[in-house]
This record gives sequence, structure tokens and C-alpha cells, in this order.
Amino acid sequence: MRRLSIAVVLLALVPSGGAARLSAADDAAALIQGIDAKRTRYADVAKQIWGFAEVGYQEQKSSALLQQQLRAAGFNVRAGVADIPTAFVATVGSGKPIVAIVGEFDALPGLSQEAGSAERKPVVRDAPGHGCGHNLLGTGALAAAVAVKDWLQSSGHAGTLRYYGTPAEEGGSGKVYMVRAGLFKDVDAVVSWHPGDRNAADPSSTLANISAKFRFHGLAAHAAAAPEKGRSALDAVEAMDNMVNMLREHVPQETRIHYIITRGGAAPNIVPDFAEAFYYARQPDMRILDGIWDRIVNAAKGAALGTGTTMDMEVIGAVYNVLPNEYLSGLMHRNLEKVGGFSYTPEEQAFAEEIRKTLAEPPTAVLGSQQTVQPERRGEVGSASTDLADVSWNVPTVSMTAATFVPGVPAHSWQATACTGGTIGMKGMIVAAKSMALTTVDLFSDPANIQKAKAEFERRRGADFVYKTRLADRKPALDYRK
Repeated sequence: MRRLSIAVVLLALVPSGGAARLSAADDAAALIQGIDAKRTRYADVAKQIWGFAEVGYQEQKSSALLQQQLRAAGFNVRAGVADIPTAFVATVGSGKPIVAIVGEFDALPGLSQEAGSAERKPVVRDAPGHGCGHNLLGTGALAAAVAVKDWLQSSGHAGTLRYYGTPAEEGGSGKVYMVRAGLFKDVDAVVSWHPGDRNAADPSSTLANISAKFRFHGLAAHAAAAPEKGRSALDAVEAMDNMVNMLREHVPQETRIHYIITRGGAAPNIVPDFAEAFYYARQPDMRILDGIWDRIVNAAKGAALGTGTTMDMEVIGAVYNVLPNEYLSGLMHRNLEKVGGFSYTPEEQAFAEEIRKTLAEPPTAVLGSQQTVQPERRGEVGSASTDLADVSWNVPTVSMTAATFVPGVPAHSWQATACTGGTIGMKGMIVAAKSMALTTVDLFSDPANIQKAKAEFERRRGADFVYKTRLADRKPALDYRK
């Protein structure tokens, strides 16, 4: 506080027409202080979005709340972009560079859970819940954006800051449509984060992912009196599943293929005339995944041919593997180390100990690790997928994780939902907000940071790279969660 007060006094003593700049240390202190001063407000926003628990493309309340907060902070908000009602772009400032902060806010089906409870207690049975912490992700990005906006205005720095409100990250590929609409084409760098069970900023990659619903159409008939007159769509689904399961032996071992049968018929005594399977396929390299996906589609075609049915396919999502940027990750890692982790209260410690007992296997992460920052690791490939990856192949992009889950708690679990609605999740969110804000200010303050990030981006992407997506010109699958 004393250092900030001295800096303000010195600024007041500058003659009219002169200029003074706070030091980088003072900038950082002011940013952190500004976020801390509003942490109660941000916790309330995150808690509200946690309570809304809206799934992909249905996040009307969550999107509206974030837009309202950004407008109140002085951002100009453009809503309903890229043919997505809940997508938006909020802008402040002018000129170059243009730096984007990305926020998400969709929940997951079936993960409703009471906040802070170490026992399985859904708020509403089978209802959605924030088991991936996107209530924190969107709000933490909001906190960072507002802090950077305040810094831009007080410092007089040129540049444009944007907050991208991106729906349906969980399987809906919302950012892909926003990329396709050209919303990122003039952006110089992108900053984001994701909830997790540790504090880290690694230049890691992810799995590319293609998903689709395969719909088979047959002929209904009495299953006992006239089965020969029927053509079972369920038989086609099962035939496809069998062929794809045999395919698993003949794909690279890093490949992941998973599915559910979403429709299997109306009653056992009726030959099903409609059945549907929902497939995901993942691989660390989109070029390899493209070939594997073609084989999955051929299995569906063969199943239809062999069962006398017809098949149509709706591609739901398609995302690349993340293109890491080591320079930007190093910058963010240093800022995360400045911010540091956080400690638990006695109540939080007791909750953490109890919820770890509910995990299927003893966790390798140790309690207390949320107080530290993990050493920077390079070259790793995570097992998840994200539509932020498509952004990373179009703009230099950096992301980090913060310990919003109890160490050892996996994402997409009721245990994660219990954390993201409680104080542990809120503390991790603030760590991320501060680290993102500091990183974004670094990008505005020193042009060399963006230049070096772009040079690495071009080298990694390759001169001959042309971005394309299997989503092609299809409209967003706004009803994929219905």
C-alpha cells in the first residue's frame, strides 16, 4: 500500500504536459489489489452461474449476467455473434495490439451436486452441474478483463482488449463457429485458463476430437407376429458398435473412441424403426484423426447396408489438438509464480480430506499442493479436448490451470461440482484472474512479447498449414443437449 501511495504522489507532482509511468511492480500490485477488492462480487457472479447450471447453447442466464457485468465496467458488448444466441464479444480500447481474454460458462448434464458437500447430494436429481468449473472460468476471465481495462485507462496505453463469451465448450465446439465467423482474425494473442486440481502454466497439447450422432432408419413391425417384415434400426446401431469396437485394435494406441446409444427403440415387441448412437473419437493429431473418423463413418455405412436400413450422420463437434506456445506459457508461468497458490481454512481442509475419501482410487496429488505452483513441463499431451484448440491454430494462445478442485478430484465429476460452487473453487478462480491479468498487461506493455509469440506460432504451424474444419458450413448444433 505504501509503494502505491508514493507512486500516486509522484504522478501528481509531474508538471502539466509531462508524463509519468508506474513501474512494472506497481502495475502488478495495482492489478492484484483491484481484483482482491472485488473478489466478493466475482464470487457472487460465479455462484450465480453455478446455480444456473445451463448446458451448451442454452446458457441464456449465464451469458446475460456476464454481459451485464462487462457493460457495467465500460465494455461495448456485441451479443448473438456467429449465429449463436449466447455467444458475445465485449470490447474496450482502440488500436493495436488486440488481446483477447476467453471465458466459458456451460455446465455438464447430470452433475448437479450441493456445494461444499463431501457426500453425493444432487441439488436436483439428474440435472446439470458445473463439474468442469466453467462458472469459475467465465467469471475469472471477467475479473481479469476488468482489471486490465482499468489499467489501460489509467496508464494511457494504446490497444484493444476483448472478452470473448464462448458457449458450448463441452462438445458443442462453440469457439469453432466463432473462429469460422472471423471473430479472431485480427487478434494478436489470446489468454485463457481452465479449472483443475493444481496451479500450472504448461505449454501442453490436447486431443483432437470429432463427434457425431449416427441415426439409423428401418421399418417397424410386430416383433413376434411379423418380424420378417421389420428392419431393425437398433440392429444397425449394434452392428456399427461391434465394428467400431473391433477397429480399436487397429488404430494408434493414443486414440480414444467412446459412444452411447441415445435411442434404441420404443418397446421390445416392436422392431425399432429408429435408433441413434452418439460417438466421440479423439487423437493427439487431427491429421490422423481425420483418417480414423472416415473408418468409423464407413462402419456406420456398412451397418446400414447389412441390416437393410438407412443412415444419416450429424456432425456435432470437431476440434483440433492445442497448438502450444512455449514463449507465452513461460510468460504466464512467471506471472503465476508471482501470484502463488493459496491455503485452506480448517473447514476447507476437513472438506478436502472427506471428499478425497470418495474417489475411486487414492489420489496421487497431495493435499497442500494448492499452495504451490507446479514446475513448468513441456511436451505433454493431456487426455481432454477443447475448442480453444481451434483458436490456437489461428492466433497465438496461452492457457493455465488453477487449483479450483481439491487435489486429486477429477473434472466432470460430482466432486468437482461440489468444489466449484464453494470457497475452494472461488480461491482458485482469483489466482487465475490475477495471473491472466498480469500476462495480458505484459502483452500490451512490451511489443516484443507478441512478436516472439507470433514467430513461434508461425514456426510451429508451418508455412503450408491451411485451417479447415469438418464443421464446414453447417450451423451450430444449438439443440445438441436437448
